[in-house]
Amino acid sequence: MLIRWVHLIAGIMWIGNSMLWNWLDRNLVPRADAPEGFEGEIWLVHSGGFYQMEKKQLAPNQMPKVLHWFKWQAYTTWMSGFALLLLVYYMGDASFLVDPAVAKLSHGAAMGIGLGSLAGGFLVYDLIWRSPLRTKEPIAIGLCFTLLAGIIYGLNHLLSGRAAFIHVGALLGTIMVGNVFFHIMPSQHELIALTKAGKRQDAKLGKHAKQRSIHNNYMTFPVLFIMLSNHFPSTYGNSLNWVLLAVLMVSGALVRHFMNIRFWWPHWGIALGATVVIGVGTTFALMTRTSGPPVAQAATDTGEKVDFSAVRIVIGQRCVPCHSATTTDDQWKVAPSNVTFDTPEQIKMYAERIKARAVINKTMPFGNKTGMTQEERDLLARWFLQGSPVQ
Repeated sequence: MLIRWVHLIAGIMWIGNSMLWNWLDRNLVPRADAPEGFEGEIWLVHSGGFYQMEKKQLAPNQMPKVLHWFKWQAYTTWMSGFALLLLVYYMGDASFLVDPAVAKLSHGAAMGIGLGSLAGGFLVYDLIWRSPLRTKEPIAIGLCFTLLAGIIYGLNHLLSGRAAFIHVGALLGTIMVGNVFFHIMPSQHELIALTKAGKRQDAKLGKHAKQRSIHNNYMTFPVLFIMLSNHFPSTYGNSLNWVLLAVLMVSGALVRHFMNIRFWWPHWGIALGATVVIGVGTTFALMTRTSGPPVAQAATDTGEKVDFSAVRIVIGQRCVPCHSATTTDDQWKVAPSNVTFDTPEQIKMYAERIKARAVINKTMPFGNKTGMTQEERDLLARWFLQGSPVQ
């Protein structure tokens, strides 16, 4: 709980900084009488006062006494996020990491795949943008998108859907903090060192840092969705979860893009609206395509009335080990989300949630730890269609 709290606070600060500084850069106003090295200024009003901000390159030996840095938000976000990855997905019996219905992997193998995707993904990305391709941005961007699509597909076919989504987000987060640690901060250190040494600043350093900063800016919206995705099993539990994740990530990046270019492209609003409509429409089509048929299909298989006693046996064997006031599961000592199925009234109250998780999305039991069969899911489906009676 505490680590997640820190992660959220640091993430808000880091992403907020990214969006604010990106907005400032795109709204700087040049001055006709500006001295050499002056790039622009902007006036702001906030908290009962006016602020004047300037962007400029310092002359040799022109260092201010106090200089503020923005780096610990990034480092704290990544360190707390990695700690959450270890605690939630890698420790214990890896119930969030492995799904036998997806791939029969050992705990160690799944951990190796997860950690390897983070390290390998960053190294490949970094090599691409260190190579001569960095000056041919459309090619480099296309190559990175293609490789990312491959990672999304691969992880969703090796790890549990929830773990796959989080590892894609962790990869983007690792790339973002890597950009800060290996590129943005060193470039700023060099600019300061040149100024202190009485030398002119190298414009290439600023351009290099800005390129990586822009990359981070485009990753913010996709990463924010992935941070929230574990609350939406209809996404990571979808049979086309890898397509769904790719659509949402591309849509998020495009929304960020049109927000960035709105200051000089007059048609940005139309493009932004079209992106939202297409993205939402595609997401809706993908989710309804794989969520509707299972219940309806089960209803056509047989007209036999389902007795609640049979339903209660299935729920008792497959769900109650975790969802009970007296759990017997070796990991869950308290019922997840405080949802319990100890009484018929409780089962009736949560019937819609049981249908969504156990029948439609098939994300419960988690990792199918208790071995719920398709026949048992069909039995529940028929019970739902008959109005979920508990008499």
